[in-house]
Amino acid sequence: MAALRRLHQAWRSPNERTALAGEAAADAAEAGLRASADLLVREGSAAGAPARRRAERPPRAERPGRPKAPAEDHTPTPDDVQAAAFFDCDNTILRGAAIFYLGVGLYRRRFFSRRDVARFVWQQAWFRLHGSEDPSHIADAQDRALGLVAGKRTAELEQICEEIFEEVIAEKVWPGTRALVQMHLDAGQRVWLVTAAPQEIARIIARRLGMTGALATVAETVDGEYTGRLVGGLLHGEAKAAAVQALARRERLDLARCAAFSDSANDIPMLSLVGHPYVVNPDGALRRHARAEGWRVRDFRTGRKAARIGVPAAVGLGVAAGATAYTLAVRRRRRTA
Repeated sequence: MAALRRLHQAWRSPNERTALAGEAAADAAEAGLRASADLLVREGSAAGAPARRRAERPPRAERPGRPKAPAEDHTPTPDDVQAAAFFDCDNTILRGAAIFYLGVGLYRRRFFSRRDVARFVWQQAWFRLHGSEDPSHIADAQDRALGLVAGKRTAELEQICEEIFEEVIAEKVWPGTRALVQMHLDAGQRVWLVTAAPQEIARIIARRLGMTGALATVAETVDGEYTGRLVGGLLHGEAKAAAVQALARRERLDLARCAAFSDSANDIPMLSLVGHPYVVNPDGALRRHARAEGWRVRDFRTGRKAARIGVPAAVGLGVAAGATAYTLAVRRRRRTA
């Protein structure tokens, strides 16, 4: 039966897989939202608080402090129930890529072998050399990365994601982008993270920043274990736009009143959907596109530009390549010292 499902997935056209990935992300996002609302209701009822009002209000950021949003930004209309904001993650909210940091944590916990790392290093080198994503590398990296977690419990990975956020990710948030997130939350709008990273790490990042929830890549599970397959595919490029559209239909959002933020030209489909597109810490292609379209540009980088992490090294639950190469180099230096 599993083989038949895998074969059926392979027969899908790219457009069908894109639509399926988008719908799966929207399903998971709404399920997470319902679970959060139920938890707030239970907690509020136990404390005798007005739980319903608390459940309907977007959560506030956990981290202290209120960075000031950049001047000349679009000011969200307060309590506009048809407006929302959609934020990319890598190099937009975080310095670097969430999946990279997840990969570091998984490698340290022996989810990866050195052979796996060597393959990821080669694929990342190809991306940097050619400036494009080789489809065969993407497919191979995805299959191998998913194979690493097949059969593992979802609860185990979720716990690891919590630990990794505390260890690494919390310090990687751009204060300027966090201020933009808070600006939309303060206006009473729902604010969504939209990322190719796995939903397990995406939900934690969104929750810790006080965001409403996350649209992210969904890995198939059965009875609480990963099967080693994705539902549809990576939430990347056109699939992000499909997820935003799917969520907008369900939440009755008017995309012309929504805002979106990203650093990558891969997200032009998502940015083009909304009435208020922003580019944050943009790559060269997106900067040129933004200039041609008259989109607002925000760059919070100082000194060196943020690291670029290619999709081949960021698929599934992989990407320990850079951190592992660094670790091995340090070990070699210590042995020769």
